[in-house]
Amino acid sequence: MPFSHSARLTSCCAVVGSTCIIGSMTRLFGTDGVRGLANSKLTPILALQLGQAAAEVLTANRESYERRPLAIIGRDPRVSGEMLDAAIAAGLASRGVDVVRVGVLPTPAIAFLTDDYGADLGVMISASHNPMPDNGIKFFSAGGKKLPDDVEDQIQAAMETLTEHGPTGTKLGRIISEAPDGRERYLKHLAEVVTTDLSGIKVVVDTANGAASKVAPKAYADAGAEVIAIHNKPNAFNINEDCGSTHIDKAQAAVVEHGADLGLAHDGDADRCLAVDAEGNVVDGDQIMALLAVGMKEDNDLRFNTLVATVMSNLGLKLAMQEQGIEVKETAVGDRYVLEELNRGNYSLGGEQSGHLVLPDDCTTGDGTLTGLSIMARMAKSGKSLKELASVMTVLPQVLINVPVSDKSSIMASREVQDAIAEAESELGSTGRVLLRPSGTEELFRVMVEAAEEEQARKVAGRLAAVVAAV
Repeated sequence: MPFSHSARLTSCCAVVGSTCIIGSMTRLFGTDGVRGLANSKLTPILALQLGQAAAEVLTANRESYERRPLAIIGRDPRVSGEMLDAAIAAGLASRGVDVVRVGVLPTPAIAFLTDDYGADLGVMISASHNPMPDNGIKFFSAGGKKLPDDVEDQIQAAMETLTEHGPTGTKLGRIISEAPDGRERYLKHLAEVVTTDLSGIKVVVDTANGAASKVAPKAYADAGAEVIAIHNKPNAFNINEDCGSTHIDKAQAAVVEHGADLGLAHDGDADRCLAVDAEGNVVDGDQIMALLAVGMKEDNDLRFNTLVATVMSNLGLKLAMQEQGIEVKETAVGDRYVLEELNRGNYSLGGEQSGHLVLPDDCTTGDGTLTGLSIMARMAKSGKSLKELASVMTVLPQVLINVPVSDKSSIMASREVQDAIAEAESELGSTGRVLLRPSGTEELFRVMVEAAEEEQARKVAGRLAAVVAAV
């Protein structure tokens, strides 16, 4: 019989009697796992079922039967993490999977440890940069790789056919709480990847009271940097609260106050990194990609002289890379799509404007701490300041307007919208760009315009937004 329950994600399933028909409505997985308000939309029952379904799907094609399947579970420090950790661990164990709980660690650490422990799957419990009441669950397959859409769909489909009964006796999984060496393994990995001596570099790091509160400051200090850590005292309730990469003004102020060479700001699960130069200027993900790409090209480490970025990256990045003889491959928004393109073309650097950077030779997902180490290594090797390095790219003014709409699917089919886009592109020429795309989570259409002058960008974006709103 189907697994029955009363509390469900109403936005993701229909309830018939006591059975949740998940596939009957919207997709459960978003752009980065399953997210929602913890204990309201993202309930322990849902976490339990996700664990059971993931066990069935992600261990179905195992090559080794000498041991039970193994899963790694990590989390960020938010208060609901412990509850969801327990629930998903129970779900996995109930389907015959041994579980190693590694506690509070960044998302990229869980991806690394999934591979390092030789596990069949990994689970990270985090809502990244979202406010503390939210939480999320994302999975990694063997090797620490993010799941493609079709595998997530298989997990969702498996949730519809779960039975109440599973393996018994010796076939049940065991739960180990908590593995003592997870943090050390990850730190050792970072030290082996970035071997440049960072002595003489003074860095402020804002860890957002999140998953990297201990790891990131230690990794930077171990590499030789003088570290001033801020917002590094999580108490289960203060993650992302007026700090971290979404409130970079805190890092800006701290850099100036302490006379630091740079600042680094992470998000709650530390898969992203934004930077601040010595004068307090923000260096975003596009600029970080640009300075690393140039450095990697100089070192003959930038395979095929190619950088992978999303359509939301600033036009200034593409123009700067053209000057440097570097090709930019564009993907849809989301680091998973960056990863897919990196793997498809065997490229060595990609990322997003938001600060998700992927160096696939050294990580299988965005790694904020590794990005921070790589920035400082580039400064140490070149003898240049972060401001000098970032100046390889000029950021073009960018205006983004979110337009509420009733039907996202009808916008791009509208003749009026198409004509307005063509007119805008003609006006902007080669020094500007227009991008219209639907929100992945809300009934909004995003109108983005870049131009050489901010005033022009604002005017063009306003005209386009008005046309979209009228559809």
